[in-house]
Amino acid sequence: MRQDSDTRRAPPDDGSPPVRVSGHFGEWLQGRLGPDGPVALVTVACDALAVRTCDGAGHDPVFVPHVLAAFAADLGIAPRWCGVRRDMPLGAGAGASTATLVALARGAGFRGSAGARAAACVAAEGASDPLMHPECDRLIWASRQGRILRRLPPPPACEIVGGFWGPPLPTQADDDRFPDIADLVEPWGHACETADLTAAARVASTSAERSTALRGPADDPTPDLARALGAAGHLRAHTGSARGLLFAPGQVPPGAEAALAEAGLTGILRFRTGGA
Repeated sequence: MRQDSDTRRAPPDDGSPPVRVSGHFGEWLQGRLGPDGPVALVTVACDALAVRTCDGAGHDPVFVPHVLAAFAADLGIAPRWCGVRRDMPLGAGAGASTATLVALARGAGFRGSAGARAAACVAAEGASDPLMHPECDRLIWASRQGRILRRLPPPPACEIVGGFWGPPLPTQADDDRFPDIADLVEPWGHACETADLTAAARVASTSAERSTALRGPADDPTPDLARALGAAGHLRAHTGSARGLLFAPGQVPPGAEAALAEAGLTGILRFRTGGA
């Protein structure tokens, strides 16, 4: 969907501060809730990656003009877009497109509900991450419907070392070829309720491995890296190139980032997530 549009034009100077919208970094789990159920996910909140509004020219826009015009109409705002700058690559499973839309809406003055933003994002993208919700990782989220299926306590506190492996893989709205994860929902909820990182990492690793078995790529180095570095588990973007290793806070071993780089991951980062 990357095409020229007017999103790089600066809005009128009204003295408003720049808007910052955090991205995410793959998913704790993602798949179908039963063979005929919706595609659902729990996102990995990542404040280390963000989209920011800016004056003047920004990064290349993601959406074509008529999509942005419809997005503005859905929100009842004038399509007076600012520029944006993104910390994350497109198609990486880090929320670049959803965060861009949320930032543009806020930059244009929209102050309505998260539900209204979600509906407009799904109409524009066909699917959406839950980044319009302030506690996005506490939700079981129906990504093709833009709705909350269940609220949970936060994931256990952890430290993630990750990067991007392989080419970009943008989400396709009509792609519902995901493994069944209905049996993982209750173990995930229990891990959150008890703040049990070992159990949460087990669920995340299982979800990642089911997706890799179904969708590939078969040569993903993340599971081997997790074992070699003594990680509690691993996770991935189920569509996208983000890959991460899970550690208890402060327990990342020396050389972890170098090991990921040697395995071919790029954009290496370390961040903390989860917890109250």
